[in-house]
Amino acid sequence: MSLNKAPLYQRIYGLVAQIPSGKVANYGQIADFTGACTARMVGYAMAAIPPEVDIPWQRVVNSQGKVSPRRSGDGSLIQKQLLEAEGIPFSAKDKIDMKVNRWQGPDPEWAMLHDFFID
Repeated sequence: MSLNKAPLYQRIYGLVAQIPSGKVANYGQIADFTGACTARMVGYAMAAIPPEVDIPWQRVVNSQGKVSPRRSGDGSLIQKQLLEAEGIPFSAKDKIDMKVNRWQGPDPEWAMLHDFFID
């Protein structure tokens, strides 16, 4: 099924699945690519990923390049550990250098096929 007819969360998950290991995107970036969506909605979608679905949720961080707090107590620590295992370094203030590690977006052909916005 093409993601362009999928519900919003499925579109978000399809886009997040394109983020390669060693790169991160922020919630607003995912919202911008998805269209008709806010950063908060992306956050809700990330929190709602079913455990059996393999989506690299850890690769979505806040606009400051930081891991956002999670409702479950250890979720932030797990996210940081997963990102470090992918080779993403954190500063002493637990920030990711977004100039170095920011994902530039999906492959243009994939984006066009699935109706995602690319500048």
